[in-house]
Amino acid sequence: MQNPYQQPNQPGALYQPPPLQQPPEPRRKPTGRLMTALTALAAVAATAVVTAVIMARDEPEGPPDPSKPLIAGWKTVVNPKHGTAFDVPADWEVLSPDVFSGHADDKDPDKILIGHTAPAFYKSEWCSIDANGDGTVSDFPLGSVGTKGAEGAKDTTEVAEKNAPTWVYAAYTQPDKSVVKWDKPVEYTTKSGLKGTYVKARSQGAAQPNRCAGDGQAIAFGFKNAEGAFVAWDFYGRTAVPGAVPDSLIMRILSTVRLTPTSTTPTPTP
Repeated sequence: MQNPYQQPNQPGALYQPPPLQQPPEPRRKPTGRLMTALTALAAVAATAVVTAVIMARDEPEGPPDPSKPLIAGWKTVVNPKHGTAFDVPADWEVLSPDVFSGHADDKDPDKILIGHTAPAFYKSEWCSIDANGDGTVSDFPLGSVGTKGAEGAKDTTEVAEKNAPTWVYAAYTQPDKSVVKWDKPVEYTTKSGLKGTYVKARSQGAAQPNRCAGDGQAIAFGFKNAEGAFVAWDFYGRTAVPGAVPDSLIMRILSTVRLTPTSTTPTPTP
């Protein structure tokens, strides 16, 4: 049976990450200043607001990354879990390494389609709306970056091909898969010499049921960390709106992706 996400001349398929060890509770109202702020970071799908699951994890953060940003004036985002780091501009909002941010299935809020940890956001309150009329106003960002594991992948190409389209679908086009397009994989080496593969994906014609909805894009860079485990760095954000993150900036952020000495990712068995 042909994969429903597979398109002619478009390699790859949407990625379904492994179940989380601690299933999220997207309907639970968080308490405290930090968690209240985090729950506002949701994304808009074609017909409804996609549940953004952002929660604290009980995993050790590990030691901080001692390196300075590779780009002067920027700040470093560290993910001890996967042994990675990258830089973002100074006006981006960097969250704690133990924060998980992702998108759930519109039809099943308990099912996470995709997510990453140690996220950073650009203009997290870019658009605000009470999409379902329940009195809760959600704030939608222009863009987000983070890193995630890619257990079960056979190579960096597969990591990139599966993750990039999934971010676009989960964040911007649910339930319409037909408007998600993606490019062929490209081999890439970052400033630190880290080699891997990236894929760019985008939506073309996503439905706009409200003023916050619309098309978006994503780029996923697949690589191996110091322990030999596959990891994905990814960006996703809105397109065709004033202030949207330009491709040149996305690639500049990608160029700073590097490994850190320590990670908590288990070493894969042969």
